[in-house]
Amino acid sequence: MHPIALNTFKSALAVVLVLPILFLHSESFYYSASWADYALLLFSGAIGIAIADSLVFKGLNLLGAGLSSIVNCTYSPFIILFSVLFIGESLGWVQVLGVLLIISAVLTATSLKGRGAVSRHDLILGVICGVSAMAVMGISIVMVKPLLDRSPVFWATEVRLIGGLAGLGVHLLIHPQRHAIIRSMICARSWKYTVCGSFLGGFVAMILWIGGMKYTQASTAAALNQTSNIFIFLFAAWFLKERITWLRGAAICTAVLGALLVTFG
Repeated sequence: MHPIALNTFKSALAVVLVLPILFLHSESFYYSASWADYALLLFSGAIGIAIADSLVFKGLNLLGAGLSSIVNCTYSPFIILFSVLFIGESLGWVQVLGVLLIISAVLTATSLKGRGAVSRHDLILGVICGVSAMAVMGISIVMVKPLLDRSPVFWATEVRLIGGLAGLGVHLLIHPQRHAIIRSMICARSWKYTVCGSFLGGFVAMILWIGGMKYTQASTAAALNQTSNIFIFLFAAWFLKERITWLRGAAICTAVLGALLVTFG
């Protein structure tokens, strides 16, 4: 399935599933917020879901789950950077050390020995997609952090998802391969994967991710989010039979250690 197709499928499913949750929790879709708040959430979804998630899926296709999990550890430094720039958090020397550890882990994992069977072209493009996705995802959530502090979780999640779905709709309209993308999305053979993956990743994980960002500091939430990369790394070996080498194992440990230093330093 094309990355844009998968992203559109999971976003549309999540939009539908969040609606009844709103009513069950007595949250109104028409929450009493300013138009600026609505616009900010919609824009956050447009870049954080329509752009960032599509880049994540593209990088996943190119690198495989194991390498992607290491590259995705750049998420935490981006969160810290944008938190320093936009919401007044500070950056110490221990956090700088953490950033350097993450960068060294990515370079180690994407070296000639660490990249495995991934071609040089796919490696470079996959790393660019992965790092770009983490940067866009980081700015998209930090920009709405103050808004999340005073807003209901499910309402904020739904509006943000609608922004992402709208952005994907515009992208599909202008994409030269839109017909092929749509065909790959409606192909019933892949639904056993896309429905389960979209329910867990696009619905359950999205709500928990937004909630984590709301109820704790951005930097703390970022470190906890990075534990996903450990699970991805292990599940890639378990379910996808991706090979775990000592070099990749060392890289994921170094990257996660760096993420913890960035956050708690």
